[in-house]
Amino acid sequence: MKMPDQIRIPATYMRGGTSKGVFFSLDDLPKRSQVPGRARDAMLLRVIGSPDPYGRHIDGMGGATSSTSKTVILSRSDRPDHDVDYLFGQVSIDQAHIDWSGNCGNLVAAVGAFAVSKGFLNARKVPVNGYATVRIWQANIRQTLVVRVPINNGEVQEMGDFELDGVTFPAAQVQVDFMNPVVQGESMFPTGNRVDDLQVPSVGKLKATMINAGIPTIFLLAEQVGYAGIELPEEINADEKALPKFEAIRACGAVAMGLIKNIDEARAHQHTPKVAFVAPAKGYRASSGKKIKANDIDLVVRALSMGKLHHAMMGTAAVAIAVAAAVPGTLVNLAAGGESRNSIIFGHPSGTLQVGSTVAENAGSWTASKVTMNRSARILMEGWVRIPSDSF
Repeated sequence: MKMPDQIRIPATYMRGGTSKGVFFSLDDLPKRSQVPGRARDAMLLRVIGSPDPYGRHIDGMGGATSSTSKTVILSRSDRPDHDVDYLFGQVSIDQAHIDWSGNCGNLVAAVGAFAVSKGFLNARKVPVNGYATVRIWQANIRQTLVVRVPINNGEVQEMGDFELDGVTFPAAQVQVDFMNPVVQGESMFPTGNRVDDLQVPSVGKLKATMINAGIPTIFLLAEQVGYAGIELPEEINADEKALPKFEAIRACGAVAMGLIKNIDEARAHQHTPKVAFVAPAKGYRASSGKKIKANDIDLVVRALSMGKLHHAMMGTAAVAIAVAAAVPGTLVNLAAGGESRNSIIFGHPSGTLQVGSTVAENAGSWTASKVTMNRSARILMEGWVRIPSDSF
């Protein structure tokens, strides 16, 4: 019996911020996977190793967490004033499903570095030494991202002394700007309110700030859901009652935000919205053992991604945190002390993160023009990824 051969596809394995994923140039993909559809999804699922009932991704490139089950497809942009188009796929671990509904903010830093190293930029835009400014079109959510990539001797500088909580080793600092992070034509607050009473049948009535900035996010008060806001992932991810509760909240919030029509659709949209809970600043020990002092932060935040508490903080959720903190009266703003601010430092399970934002109010409507944070990125491996020829 003849068995299928393996084919090989050019690919790069990269870390960006506190995430990592498999990066592809669109033109390097097999022809039938260069367009959206079943073949593309099947190919990427096999690359990652999903669906995996064992939850380990032993037979693929995934890392069996939401932070490491990611795929990126890049192509040269034909949009004016943009260099590269960035398409992100969040791969489910145990289901044959890829969620194309959102963005990965952490991997944006790696997108910039990949774009430079693979020649997507005009050579005139890459200095011998200094910074290359990469303008990225985020195709999933149709927004502009701007990344300043450090350049040394004409090549991407990956090594440096910038330390990012949630990443073991230092690297070169990469500045990421999320431009106009609220989807064009949509409201920052989809319900029209900065705080809503969210009714969840299995939980009860909860105060919630539901915001559309960076990624649709539902913010809760930690005390409402029985937490202090300084929990580490294992405390929640090992709790058989906690995760279904948060998923019920997420599904009801998605309906309230207009993202889905009924809660049954939530299962097909695992990547969005996110759920996070906040509390006033307090000291704790991060997962690394690092001591976080209450005086060094404005508030604490814990967020869930793909059904589990995130080990650090999703980049897009950090955008939502920064914007919500800047708008008076939101639960995030109140947890941070209630003052108007254009920069926030929050504590997450791996440490702290500072994010800047520019927001404005006009006739009662709020807009955000930019959110800025610092990340880092590094190529971990490059060459080819192999998958069976009959898998897509």
